[in-house]
Amino acid sequence: MTLPSWQWWRTVLLLIPAVSLFTIVFGVISLVSGLLDRRGDMAHRCARAWARVILWTAGVRVRVHGDWPADGNTSAVYVSNHQSIFDIPVVFATIPAQLRILAKAMLGGIPFIGWHLRLAGHVLVDRANPGPSVVRKTQQLIRNGSSLVVFPEGTRSDDDQVGRFKPGVFAIAVDRQLPIIPITLIGTRHVMRKGHLTVRPGVVDVIVHPPISTLGLRREDVARVTALARAAVRNPEPGTAP
Repeated sequence: MTLPSWQWWRTVLLLIPAVSLFTIVFGVISLVSGLLDRRGDMAHRCARAWARVILWTAGVRVRVHGDWPADGNTSAVYVSNHQSIFDIPVVFATIPAQLRILAKAMLGGIPFIGWHLRLAGHVLVDRANPGPSVVRKTQQLIRNGSSLVVFPEGTRSDDDQVGRFKPGVFAIAVDRQLPIIPITLIGTRHVMRKGHLTVRPGVVDVIVHPPISTLGLRREDVARVTALARAAVRNPEPGTAP
């Protein structure tokens, strides 16, 4: 009989209880702040604090390579590869913008996390029936100067490869003439692999690529923009165009 590793015991006995506690505490603060701030700005600050505390507790250090857009108050669509549930705290802890995530509708039913997502104005999508609510929520994000962060693969990758990008979010970016900021996450898969319970300390690199402009583009350009974004995310070098 092989005993679990010390990282497994650390995850089960320390990290899971700690993350649960942080989620409840920051979730309550977020819900209370939402009564005073209907734009969701305070709730986003809670999400950033939650993300940073989780990364610190897990022993995850993040290094950013490349330059973020100079004006963080301008709405944009950030697109990233997806390899671990730790991708979410990494992007919230590092991207210097008011973020709203495009996520599965099922997350809205999770206590505290789902309540925060709904109250803070995140975009929850029913994949079987997206409906016009996605358009309305995106319009509200633009009016508030918030940005959208999306994992266009739709699910976590089983390996280091970047899967096919779904074009939906790129159609939204083109329709609303929003710049697309591709980012590459390296190392989150080794912190916590898909289908595994164990969390391991480590270093995560965030590669920021040049924005892809959508000004003047039309729906027939969506496929090309999607391919450009995926090519950038697959590129491990910061600050280089695909």
